[in-house]
Amino acid sequence: MNITENLKDYEQVRGLAIQSLFEIIEQSSEGTVIVDRDANIVWMNERYAKRFGLKSADEAIGQPCEQVISNSLLRQVVRNDQPILLDIQDTPKGPLVVMRLPIHNNAGTVIGAIGFALFDELRNLSPLIERYLSMQAELASTRSLLRSRQSKYNFAHFIGTSAASLDVKRRARRSASAESPVLLLGETGTGKELLAQAIHGASKRAHKAFVSINSAAVPHDLLEAEFFGTAPGAFTGADRKGRPGKFQIAQGGTLFLDEIGDMPLPLQSKLLRVLQEKEFEPVGSNEMLHSDVRVIAATSMDLEAAIKRGEFRADLYYRLNVLPIQVPPLRERLEDIPALSEAILEELHSQHELDREALVLLAQHAWPGNIRELRNVLERAALLSDDLVLNAAEIRAAIGTFSPVARNEVKTVEGETFAAARARFDRELIAATLEACEGNVVEAARRLGLGRSTLYKKMVALGIA
Repeated sequence: MNITENLKDYEQVRGLAIQSLFEIIEQSSEGTVIVDRDANIVWMNERYAKRFGLKSADEAIGQPCEQVISNSLLRQVVRNDQPILLDIQDTPKGPLVVMRLPIHNNAGTVIGAIGFALFDELRNLSPLIERYLSMQAELASTRSLLRSRQSKYNFAHFIGTSAASLDVKRRARRSASAESPVLLLGETGTGKELLAQAIHGASKRAHKAFVSINSAAVPHDLLEAEFFGTAPGAFTGADRKGRPGKFQIAQGGTLFLDEIGDMPLPLQSKLLRVLQEKEFEPVGSNEMLHSDVRVIAATSMDLEAAIKRGEFRADLYYRLNVLPIQVPPLRERLEDIPALSEAILEELHSQHELDREALVLLAQHAWPGNIRELRNVLERAALLSDDLVLNAAEIRAAIGTFSPVARNEVKTVEGETFAAARARFDRELIAATLEACEGNVVEAARRLGLGRSTLYKKMVALGIA
């Protein structure tokens, strides 16, 4: 058999296949219509004609397709030479699932279009529709969960223009552009979680989840499952499907570990592995999961003292303490109280204001509970006051146990000049800071807010070895 005969056989088989396919679809479909290059109907089967109220298909021949099928898109198919494979076609007797295809001659030129009405009852597509709706529901749920785990705060929410506040915000902004762990140090109520959310919100991970877990708030025997999740049926009472841990939920985002100092030692070693190897095993599983999470830890505990007591791993401390940020207590930034008070009252949707004596009193309290205590005092005073301007007496009553700020008495030497007194103060301050930093000049310069070279010059001038 030569090539010419092969081609004839191919064309014959192809033609029969096309004819057979047309007959199968035409017989099994709810209707078929064919239009020419001007979108005029040249053929329509009887079932389709009756659906549109025609007595016979002959009545449709020669008419524009839109005159018979009011919202037909066959003209668009002819014009654009592009099929519309699945669509919903509204008809007087209910919707149809339709397919529209262009028709070409042997030269490849569009000479018309054909439309098949595949289903007249959409329930035939119910498995596909159900799967689509299920996927849509899962997607909506995931988006909702992600929205609920977006950071709520940015750096503007860390209120204050004192030197201490500005230094904290400067260091926090710098850490946002890095991927290294951040360690937030400070007393309870100073705003460590707010800063953690602000760092996340300013980082390249901001579009992913911010997940927090408080090591002190979860029973120790459940902490590992909270962190790393559980495999299906890992232990009695465990979820049959398994349960994702915080590291899995925070994947691609930020995990905030609050009160890291209260984490039990066995879990500390597992956390260290995640930080170093970027992988972990869920409880009850042998499968190793990859972790892409930025960790921000916070504590009100003296971790160096905890290390000496054997309560905190030194290697984990060094791994977390890459970017340390010391969040100052409110008593060390009392000049921020007016702005903080205004912001808190606004957040409480209160119309109250503070008079001058009230602000003076607020600056005299040591605030052991820090900003959280300040908010509590202002909320209580606003609720109990009959006036819109809060006075000192109302603030004093709201504070309860008053803790006056410790004021260092100025040490004076008889006959000492101002210059000599200033030099003595500088000498004592620098010497005390160096002692606190165990002779580390770089750390002492950071705490004093000086450049390293500036501190060296002052040490030489003041005779500090």
